[in-house]
Amino acid sequence: MVVFRIRKTHRRQYGILCFTIAGLIIYHYIRMEPGLRKMSRREGLNASSSLFTLDGEEFRILGGSIHYFRVPRAYWKDRLMKMKSCGLNTLTTYVPWNLHEPERGVFNFKRELDLEAYINLAAEVGLWVILRPGPYICSEWDLGGLPSWLLRDENMKLRTTYPGFTEAVNSFFDKLIPKIVPLQFKRGGPIIALQVENEYGSYAKDINYMPFIKEALQSRGIDELLLTSDNHDGLKLGGVNGALKTINLQKLNTESLKYLDAVQPHSPKMVMEYWTGWFDAWGDLHHLFPAEDMVAVVRKILKQGMSINLYMFHGGTNFGFVSGALATPSYKALITSYDYDAPLSESGDYTPKYHLLKDLFNRYHTEKLPEMPPLRWREAYEAAIMYQHLSLWDALQFTGEPFRSVTPVNMENLPVNNGNGQSYGYTLYETTITSGGILNSGNNVRDRALVFVDKSFIGVFKYKSLELAVPDGKGQRTLSLLVENCGRVHYGKNLDDQRKGLVGDIVLNNIPLRDFTIYSLEMKPSFIESLFSAPWKYLPAMPTLPGFFQGRIFVDGYPSDTFVKLPGWNKGVVFINGQNLGRYWAIGPQQALYLPGPWLNSGINQVIVFEEQEADGKIHFEESPDLGMSVDIQ
Repeated sequence: MVVFRIRKTHRRQYGILCFTIAGLIIYHYIRMEPGLRKMSRREGLNASSSLFTLDGEEFRILGGSIHYFRVPRAYWKDRLMKMKSCGLNTLTTYVPWNLHEPERGVFNFKRELDLEAYINLAAEVGLWVILRPGPYICSEWDLGGLPSWLLRDENMKLRTTYPGFTEAVNSFFDKLIPKIVPLQFKRGGPIIALQVENEYGSYAKDINYMPFIKEALQSRGIDELLLTSDNHDGLKLGGVNGALKTINLQKLNTESLKYLDAVQPHSPKMVMEYWTGWFDAWGDLHHLFPAEDMVAVVRKILKQGMSINLYMFHGGTNFGFVSGALATPSYKALITSYDYDAPLSESGDYTPKYHLLKDLFNRYHTEKLPEMPPLRWREAYEAAIMYQHLSLWDALQFTGEPFRSVTPVNMENLPVNNGNGQSYGYTLYETTITSGGILNSGNNVRDRALVFVDKSFIGVFKYKSLELAVPDGKGQRTLSLLVENCGRVHYGKNLDDQRKGLVGDIVLNNIPLRDFTIYSLEMKPSFIESLFSAPWKYLPAMPTLPGFFQGRIFVDGYPSDTFVKLPGWNKGVVFINGQNLGRYWAIGPQQALYLPGPWLNSGINQVIVFEEQEADGKIHFEESPDLGMSVDIQ
């Protein structure tokens, strides 16, 4: 036997080493899978009595919604700290399937879409999390968050147990849920509950669908509290056994609360979506919900002992082409801003609602609330002079090979994006005509088309506008229709009917047009980058429209937030350093686009504007938002 003797002078170091090793062993024990350390398991959010309990202690959810995909990642922590400082204890967020799986089988959980980082950041700030993974999220988001490639199947039945849909959901959940499982409360994470789908009672086309989604979650390792959320009309059809029902509202409805008591006696009541404001559509007014009216309802909800989630606490922005649309009473596309008249403004400013809520929530805390984070500086930069121009027709060479078809093909079924079709943006359809006459859309334009003959503009087909006069001319001429997907409907029972582009025949003098050349203009970052090598020309006095305009914005020092304003322009899209800020449109209500400082560089920044019909020689940058003329929500 060999005996090791430790010198007296080394005993202290030896003791420290043993203590360190013991500490590491304890640390790794704590980090073990829950099944291996049953003594350390905690009781999750429980709804078996009239009040929630968390880890065995009474708990009231004071929640708020902030969507990571509507906020620049550089500002995630700022917005969450402002939530914590207001007195909220729980973050809720949707998960947008269409962003995380833009092409079938191609997944993105990086950078602005790093869901795990967002959830861990909430925990770091001191917030619990209620996750709403869909697959349908509504949220005034294109197709309610469902990926457009689902619509390539002409028989697709969204939000049902149709095999083509359930197979796609299972594939997405196979990728998503394993990222969520370790972040559950019982495993040491911040997620205390998950929502099963979203407002299914307002859809309710398949009684087997909600049980399918519930099983899809639980079979992959979800074992925290499940809940459903529905508005008043959907409450009776939207639930599923084993999930707590919650309600969505803006004004208290006694009948709905009585119904919740009847179907869930001795269960906690929760308003899952208390609508702090509302969203806006192009051509409407900006909706406001007076702060005093909003807080009065919140006060009543809390006095009744209910839990609450503020939708939205901070709305953010629908950057790019992801805004949804209304189907009834007629089609209306939604604006780029998702300010929502929320307690935190689109750019993260405190509003009167925030201060009133902070004062109210402070009464429900025994400890002092954290200090409010300081506001960020905003800058009114010098106007960007548009010094170069590129017509749409000259830009077509950068769109990739056009597709030729005898009949029109809708956007989703175009042979682009590795067989996944086109999701967003514009599609150009061109064919040859030999006469003038009456051009009839047959309600097959989705959603808006600029019409040209030999590149000369002759009119616009809007949603359901049917006829245009085509002038007479000699010989063969090119008829072009530049069709914009203005946003797929996000809510209602006609989700299956949201294919875009030309969805049927266009008729000239009662004869269907044939033999189309089709260009996909999705305007992805790769396309905008390709324009660097385009044959730009110095801006002429009368530029050809539609077209792209290029300018520069100079930032002296550290970049600040600003707002892009376009007086003298009509309708189009703004790109800053390749980032798509979203659509602008002179009809309002929104008159300025939010430009986050982190998307700017110190020094020179590239500005590209795609304009459809009317251009000015410069764009402006202002310190303040402009969401247009407003109207109070009644």
